[in-house]
Amino acid sequence: MKAVKRGLLILLGAIVLVEGYFAFSFINGYESTKNTTTEASIEFNGEEAPDVNDLNVLIIGSDSRGEDRGRSDSLMVAHYDQSKKTPKLISIMRDSYVDIPGYGMDKINAAYSYGGIELVRKTLEENFNLPIQYYVVIDFDHFKDAVDTLFPKGVTINAEKDLDLDGVFIEKGKQKMDGNTLLQYARFRKDEEGDFGRVRRQQQVMQAIAEQVTNVTSLTKLPKTTGKLLGYVETNVPENTMLSVGKDFALGKTESIESLSVPVDGSWQFNDYTESGSVIELDTQQNTEAIEQFLTE
Repeated sequence: MKAVKRGLLILLGAIVLVEGYFAFSFINGYESTKNTTTEASIEFNGEEAPDVNDLNVLIIGSDSRGEDRGRSDSLMVAHYDQSKKTPKLISIMRDSYVDIPGYGMDKINAAYSYGGIELVRKTLEENFNLPIQYYVVIDFDHFKDAVDTLFPKGVTINAEKDLDLDGVFIEKGKQKMDGNTLLQYARFRKDEEGDFGRVRRQQQVMQAIAEQVTNVTSLTKLPKTTGKLLGYVETNVPENTMLSVGKDFALGKTESIESLSVPVDGSWQFNDYTESGSVIELDTQQNTEAIEQFLTE
């Protein structure tokens, strides 16, 4: 009986030490990168998905260019089924012409400048019946820093074509990209494909990061890595949720990322005669059904 008691005490002590190490590593990582310009308060009335295992996270990439809050340059929803370990990514074209609550019809990327993250959430919910529980906002400078910190040797990408943006020239083919090069690759839209090609490259970048994070993050390094990542972004994702999902990716337990672009094929047309300029008019019902099928199949 004494041996059993002694064993339990040793096990409890080990758990306390491990938890202490994880907490210390997480805080150490966060303190090394935390964003000193974090807003004191962000209004966000997140809504849980119908299935408690599902996490829906709004991801906004912003280039404020010196303004307090510009339009969202990229807009995605990351979905993760914690029971099936299936990550999915929905990209929404920035010129999608939707009804922004309180403002009327406009490009969806205007919602962020009009009313911040909460208005983007409402816009997605009202137009596509898409419940969002959490958010992540990252500006481009912090994206570059995050990539360079997490991937000091670069992220491997098979560039689909030669590209030139903001003085960064990218040659077609497989290569390692640092944070700035990766950002320019994901942002490029000055060709015949416009936003459609840009969204495809953004999804390629997100998938590459998710797949290659296992190469730079062991289980023992996970808390510090997660802390560093948290320091670069504005988010309401709980720390324990970050660590839990991060552990799945670090241990290679997740399925490959599936992606969807909105609007889907056959559900949209260009319109150059609106007060918002050139927009993508879309069938919201058709896209709502496509999103629901994508997330539940």
